[in-house]
Amino acid sequence: MNRLEHSVPKSNGNKFALFALAATFFGVGVTEFISVGVLPSVGNAFNISTSTAGLIVSMYALGVAVGGPILTSLTAKVSRKKVLLSMIVLFIIGHIITAVAPIFSIVLAGRILSAFAHGVFFAIGSTVAASLVPKNRQASAIAFVFGGFTVATAIGAPLGTYISDIFGWRFPFYGIAFIGLIALILNAIAIPSQQLKTETPPSYRDQFKLVGNRRILLILAVTILGYGGTFVTFTYLSPILQDIMGIDAKNVSIILFVYGIAIAIGNAIGGRLGDRKPLKSLLSMFIVQAVILLIFTFTAPFKVVGLITVIAMGLLAFMSVPVLQSYVLTLAQRYVPSAVDVASSLNIASFNGGIALGAYVGGITTDIMGLQHTPWVAAVMVFLGVLLTVVTIGLEKKKK
Repeated sequence: MNRLEHSVPKSNGNKFALFALAATFFGVGVTEFISVGVLPSVGNAFNISTSTAGLIVSMYALGVAVGGPILTSLTAKVSRKKVLLSMIVLFIIGHIITAVAPIFSIVLAGRILSAFAHGVFFAIGSTVAASLVPKNRQASAIAFVFGGFTVATAIGAPLGTYISDIFGWRFPFYGIAFIGLIALILNAIAIPSQQLKTETPPSYRDQFKLVGNRRILLILAVTILGYGGTFVTFTYLSPILQDIMGIDAKNVSIILFVYGIAIAIGNAIGGRLGDRKPLKSLLSMFIVQAVILLIFTFTAPFKVVGLITVIAMGLLAFMSVPVLQSYVLTLAQRYVPSAVDVASSLNIASFNGGIALGAYVGGITTDIMGLQHTPWVAAVMVFLGVLLTVVTIGLEKKKK
């Protein structure tokens, strides 16, 4: 039996379990995006520079990208439900440590612990979500649980930033720990105890076989370039809105809120499209995304058309996520069925690698050429993802 072979639970239990996973993804989304909002407060609290305080963002991303696959591999023979619940507990502990930390190094330690939990939970949570529904609805199920994450970008993070401005930077981390506690209870009740039970846990040989599979490596590269390309611009969207588009600082949060809503809508659309023809859908998404980013280069100086372009960017930003994640699971099931969870964790790491690469390229672009050039550079990065997707489609046709 492989990790995605299962009997689909009854409808009500299915929906409750997906809701429990989505609630946890929401908590993870809040903690990832709130870091940017509390940077100045953290810097002031510990009398450090803003760039040093920024380590709570970069170290978190590194923890997800590196720690997630390693822990997923080490826990491969443990019951999936036990791993999920353990990771939520680790997530809670990490946030409590962050909230009470007397020195900045302990803040970072708490963030890294939380990041480890993020990487593992997203990886295994995706495979659990896929196993709760028929195969032709896997992308939609993944989109639903990732919807919790996208809602956090629109609602949770701005609200958390607002709360930190009133009560201090520690208060939101206590709040996220509380969300984690609620998620722990929900998952303990909702996730079937025998979820993803397997008779053949992956050996290290299987895991190395997974890493050496060119089809899987290719789709991971597509994730890094196609998904990560947007972050060349998104990372610097606030200064673009203010400095280039001429939006008042007090209205930027409103625009980012609308952008987050567009992300959530696009994520849901992506799930539905991915259920049918995933690779063709992915190709179309990336082409449209690249075109919109290129257009933004010319519309950014104008408020009305610029804002319309920003909303379109939001719709496409996360649309590919459920499709990519679902397709990685499909490939892993085909080639190394015992290591589906590890494949999932590698793709989660690729998402974060794409974010880091996009932000880095955006920073270099801004320093050398200026903010106004980030959209077309982002378009180039996404177009590279288009080319790799074409190669992937070609390999899929050869297989048939």
